[in-house]
Amino acid sequence: MIPILIGVLSAVGIAALARSTRFDQDRSFYPTVLVVIAAYYILFAVMGGSPQALVWELAAAVAFSTVAITGALRLPVLVGVGIFSHGLFDFVHYMMIEDAGVPDWWPGFCGSLDVVLGLWVIGLSRSDGTIKTAAR
Repeated sequence: MIPILIGVLSAVGIAALARSTRFDQDRSFYPTVLVVIAAYYILFAVMGGSPQALVWELAAAVAFSTVAITGALRLPVLVGVGIFSHGLFDFVHYMMIEDAGVPDWWPGFCGSLDVVLGLWVIGLSRSDGTIKTAAR
């Protein structure tokens, strides 16, 4: 339960800091967050020493990074959906990829952070928020 609480509080903190510093006005901020979030599992696969897990984690990171880039350039709501979806991925990751490097507390922490932050970004993208597509 503690990892989930810390994840939720971290998401609120990230959103508040991004808003107060106006970092979230840069259309690349939240897509970059999604790319970094996805990259953690690559680190865990390296730490766990499994080449098979590394291949699967790289594939997942490429998929989430593609969503981040597409969202940044074309459809801003996709960034929030990607972050939210990564949270769901965190909760079921252990059923799909055997990765000994993932800490036991990680799914609760990162999953709750991603779900809350993803909902925030979806809200921003659907309002007059700060997430904009690339200028044409």
